[in-house]
Amino acid sequence: MTTPADPFTTLRPRLFGIAYRMLGVRADAEDVLQDAWLRWSRTDASTLQSAEAWLVTIVTRLSIDRLRALKAEREAYVGWWLPEPLVELDAHTPESAAELAGELSVAFLYVLERLGPEERAAFLLRQVFDYDYPEIAAQLGKTEASCRQMVHRASERVQQARTRFEVPQAVHHQLLQRFMKAAQSGDRHAIEALLSEDAQLIGDGGGIVPSFPKPLVGPFRITNLYWALFRRLGAQVVYRMALINGEPGLLRYVDGRIESAQAFVTDGERIVAIYAVRNPDKLAGIPAMLQQ
Repeated sequence: MTTPADPFTTLRPRLFGIAYRMLGVRADAEDVLQDAWLRWSRTDASTLQSAEAWLVTIVTRLSIDRLRALKAEREAYVGWWLPEPLVELDAHTPESAAELAGELSVAFLYVLERLGPEERAAFLLRQVFDYDYPEIAAQLGKTEASCRQMVHRASERVQQARTRFEVPQAVHHQLLQRFMKAAQSGDRHAIEALLSEDAQLIGDGGGIVPSFPKPLVGPFRITNLYWALFRRLGAQVVYRMALINGEPGLLRYVDGRIESAQAFVTDGERIVAIYAVRNPDKLAGIPAMLQQ
């Protein structure tokens, strides 16, 4: 006789996906799930009409509360705040499963930082996790009309702030391979040729390591950054391909230690944006060197 799977265990990938997209930090998402599990363990599941609705509601509301608490901390953050990258090493991790539920890219989460906590929750539940408005209203404790308004407002803000291209992952991967080869060899012309005219680089050093106070804009300036690093450190710098938040990206190592995780937006022919996470606290979960 088989024992039915615990609903929390079954739904954990989706719950992690909601919490991580709300908070952008793995540890914060895991803390929310731990708190949700403690509440779940004290609840009589037989009294619930829907375990999923109950768990999603709890995780969403806990995430909203946590995001509100983090607001002051993020406002005081030194430089640009980017989400902690999820580097896929094992196809069976919760992060990998969360990827299947909808978009997870660094660029997407960066734009979501413009939204308020409840607005962000409503937008994610509708646009990423495909919940109906009556469900969202119950999960947020709002009216359907209010939720529709929040999602509409959030969708407009996200669309205005975001450049989106539908690029097959294989094409994205091939373009990044060419960029990695050019950066690894210090080929200035090849690097610059792979960047769009309005390409920008946003770096997150968290005030711990140097980064740029403003986005670095233009192929010439971005190329010089990669070229200067090659000229200064040469073979000490090694790039590796990896899936970063479900999309092809690059890990950069210096002397065998992770220096940055770089996510890319591309139009299929050139690189439009680079999001470089350099804050060591956000790179702690990445191994010293990936084998390739």
